[in-house]
Amino acid sequence: MHLFFLLILHVTATSAQIDPVHCRSALGMQDGRIKDSDITASSQWYETTGPKYARLNREGGDGAWCPEGELEPSDSQYLQVDLGQLTFLTVVGTQGRYARSSGKEYARAYRLAYSRDGALWRAWRNRQGNPVVEANSDAYNAVIKDLHPPIITQFVRIIPVTEVSAPVCMRVELYGCPWEDGLVSYSGAEGQVMGPPGHALASLNDSIYDGTQHRRRLSGGLGQLTDGVIGQDDFLLTRQYQGWPGYDYLGWRNDSLSTLGHVEMEFMFQTQRNFTSMKVHSNNMFSRGVKIFSSVSCWFKSRPLGVWGAGPVVFHTVLDDRNPSARYVTVPLGGRSASALRCRFAFADVWMMFSEVCFLSATGPSTVPPAVSPTPVLIGCLVTIILLLVLIIFLILWCQFACKVLEKAPRRILEEELTFRLSSCSETVALQTPPVPPRAPPATGGVAPGVDPHYERVFLLDPQYQNPAALRNKLPELSQSAETSGCGGGYAEPDITQCTPHQCFHSNAPHYAETDVVSLQGVTGSNMYAVPALTVDSLSRQDISATEVPRERLVFREKLGEGQFGEVHLCEGEGLPGGAVLVAVKQLRADATSQARNDFLKEIKIMSRLSDPNIIQLLCVCVASDPLCMVTEYMENGDLNMFLSQREIESTLTHANNIPSVSLSDLLHMSVQISSGMRYLASLNFVHRDLASRNCLLDRRLTIKIADFGMSRNLYSSDYYRIQGRAVLPIRWMAWESILLGKFTTASDVWAFGVTLWEVFTMCKEQPYSLLSDQQVIQNTGEFFRNQGRQVLLYAPPLCPPSLFKLMMCCWGRDADQRPSFEGLYRALRPHADQ
Repeated sequence: MHLFFLLILHVTATSAQIDPVHCRSALGMQDGRIKDSDITASSQWYETTGPKYARLNREGGDGAWCPEGELEPSDSQYLQVDLGQLTFLTVVGTQGRYARSSGKEYARAYRLAYSRDGALWRAWRNRQGNPVVEANSDAYNAVIKDLHPPIITQFVRIIPVTEVSAPVCMRVELYGCPWEDGLVSYSGAEGQVMGPPGHALASLNDSIYDGTQHRRRLSGGLGQLTDGVIGQDDFLLTRQYQGWPGYDYLGWRNDSLSTLGHVEMEFMFQTQRNFTSMKVHSNNMFSRGVKIFSSVSCWFKSRPLGVWGAGPVVFHTVLDDRNPSARYVTVPLGGRSASALRCRFAFADVWMMFSEVCFLSATGPSTVPPAVSPTPVLIGCLVTIILLLVLIIFLILWCQFACKVLEKAPRRILEEELTFRLSSCSETVALQTPPVPPRAPPATGGVAPGVDPHYERVFLLDPQYQNPAALRNKLPELSQSAETSGCGGGYAEPDITQCTPHQCFHSNAPHYAETDVVSLQGVTGSNMYAVPALTVDSLSRQDISATEVPRERLVFREKLGEGQFGEVHLCEGEGLPGGAVLVAVKQLRADATSQARNDFLKEIKIMSRLSDPNIIQLLCVCVASDPLCMVTEYMENGDLNMFLSQREIESTLTHANNIPSVSLSDLLHMSVQISSGMRYLASLNFVHRDLASRNCLLDRRLTIKIADFGMSRNLYSSDYYRIQGRAVLPIRWMAWESILLGKFTTASDVWAFGVTLWEVFTMCKEQPYSLLSDQQVIQNTGEFFRNQGRQVLLYAPPLCPPSLFKLMMCCWGRDADQRPSFEGLYRALRPHADQ
């Protein structure tokens, strides 16, 4: 029974309500979902520069919101947005007044104020206490800034800041997701310091609490218990930059005057709700005297000014002295109806520490009668426990069988060494899986500080890794014939209407052998293109054939992204080849490794040989002196992911409401362009390795050019999976053999092309396999490897023609040799785009 309760704790309490990494959806300034009436301001210069024109990337009126007169350093003019509901706000985008190239006004910095009820306003500060956010350096380009910490609010004020008297105009977009919890404040004893006076081991205070702190009590605000950051097993480690030991936890000592054997907290909600459960993420590092709470008692009241009910809900936890992992503890609340809770948490040891608290509930009147006879409840509980116990026994037996099956395939690859670890057997890969929680580290030790142990080795690290032929000898089924795959046959004239998941184009063009391919490190520190070895022999600056230009001609405008070895900048150029004005500049850091410098020069050499309408063009270089730079085209409409996610499919409604939209023919035309660019790379035996919508850029005429900037941008950090000691990987776009065997070929690019098509026809509104965690995505590749028909594929997008989805399915064929060639894909797609 002890094991049963431990399983209940771990199985039912594994997720937080919000993951800031994935909570980054545009909230509606640009696309009009936020109405004009919900956008107000302290003042406006003219009617045509009123607050309703403060929409990112829109040119309504005179192009932006401008406060009246010139802004003074002492001014507090503001633009206010009512989001219509409580929202978890994570990102702010700002832009100046461009006004079709006639505007010049923009804000170099701004402050934020926010309110959950429209009456009490709070000033935002970052985790280091700075209230000012750096903004724009020109009038045209948008600057996207993450908020650390995020804000839970309904009303937001953007307050431009200036150091000298100057005219200022702004356009904005806000990013986040709905705050379904409904929690508007929590109150209780403030956190304490662990360690002797003057020698603090850990400071366990709520450093971002936005309420009041008086007489060692917190009241009326929210803070670290609702910021979406889950503390690690070792509470001395922190996930935050420049955080001190204990930063992620709020903690109390048992024998302090403010606790008296328990900690009492009150939780206030925006509306009355029916509470099903409370989830508390607690530390359990018992070796340092920290344990989860031993019990909790919760009282309820229906109105803020009402009285607390007499009958509390009491829950006793099962203490665990063997597993020091931090964990969520789920407290059932029985569907009780209330707008406020008071919970008293009892100590089980010297210290008690929480990092997150969230509630599962529904709005509306209670469906639970005020008084329930204890006998039926007891009988129901006993029956439920018996049924769950039977289910747990069945799952344990099934796991024992499944784990043996899962271990067989990878062990046959390297005989004795297990080279990748799948998710635990209790995690079933299915499309019905609920949204995935933020990753909490397991209990295993030996992990370097600051590294999430969930990020495991995926690539084979055996010496034979660079010799795929040897791997095939060990594992013959990796190169099995088309007869076993059920997907074969070639077509002289491909037709996507004939291509089914079991009948696809044969890729007649040979894939370049891995042993003849070298990989170049981009400025991000990851591999961008994999190219034939004969094209990238060692070279020096003198071997560069691209045009050298004085770097004085490049005027910095904005940092687009950064990586391990350098940065990507947006610059304004004069007298550059092709008459370019706005360009993207990849700049290598002066302290980059010699390998990175050599790869950078090789990448310039390769880029200078690429000439195709759908591949980003190298314009010139600055390599006569450090830092080394390459200058490429810049596309005014940004990347395809951002472009499509901010638009709707063309309809009568979009025309009537002036909503940015694209047509189905536009999507098909984009697909043809991507296939054309990849056809060109494949003809040169170049393997891109990171094809995705974020790496497809658009100009004003919607011409697509394939690039490699996506990995360097923080906006897409959640698309990459970090591996200990190796680069990050876009696993949701990668073929199974790329993840498990480290094989990157034209065929793996074809797989990524299929995922990119899926993105296009979902309007980039969703991440591929959004209902699967990173670990489950890797587990799914194991299903492809075993080929037992249990692998999960992406669903057919509603906008996607059936024949086109069949083509996507062919791109995701298990056998690389049976996937379509890019030439075949291009010839199949082109007629449909011309219709």
